Amino acid sequence: MSTTTSPVAADVVDVQDCWNVIGVNGDQRCDKLAQAVHCRNCGVYASAAQKNLQRPVGADYKREWAAHFRQAAGDTRQLDASCLVFRVGREWLSLPTRMFVSVAPTAKPHRLPHRGSRGLSGIVNVGGTLYPCMSLAELLGIDDSEGEAATDRHTFARLLLTQWEDQAYALPVADLHGILRHASNQMQTPAATINKGLSRFLAGVITHGDMRIGALDETLIGHQLARSLR
Repeated sequence: MSTTTSPVAADVVDVQDCWNVIGVNGDQRCDKLAQAVHCRNCGVYASAAQKNLQRPVGADYKREWAAHFRQAAGDTRQLDASCLVFRVGREWLSLPTRMFVSVAPTAKPHRLPHRGSRGLSGIVNVGGTLYPCMSLAELLGIDDSEGEAATDRHTFARLLLTQWEDQAYALPVADLHGILRHASNQMQTPAATINKGLSRFLAGVITHGDMRIGALDETLIGHQLARSLR
């Protein structure tokens, strides 16, 4: 890394440390801060970063990574499928990622007069577009007043915007784990103790760490959502 000194304090400040001495992490007396606002916007900082990336790679570093890539793969499963994992009540569930359009903040649905279809909570406005809000908890027979997030994770309720054939839906969920890639041929059979309302919509169960995730059958769920709008 360059050892050219800063023009502000040429006698005492080394460029490789100037942001920690006279910059935002130091006493902030550098005269470049008035215009740059932050050291990351300064050419001196950018130049030092560029030289750091161009530094020679050590022999030990090369040997370590060469040994890493020579190791045989420990997991030969083909991760041929991906899904979005979310929680309804205490149940961690998933649907294929191809069904999802986007994720939005939670919103209170407005009930529709003279429409009492099972699972239809009303309509929600997301970015100026109205979506039918469908309750997976009601459709699957899940108590959505129960459940908790995984340890050491913040819990944020979300609306999952999905598309089935030509119709979009908003699905409220209590928590969102994220996208998971998995091997479709490694899915397990649902346990007999799962409630019947949920089990008939499951294609299988995915094990991920200490999580057991119910993989919902997208065709069955799609038809059930469409049926609730009729």
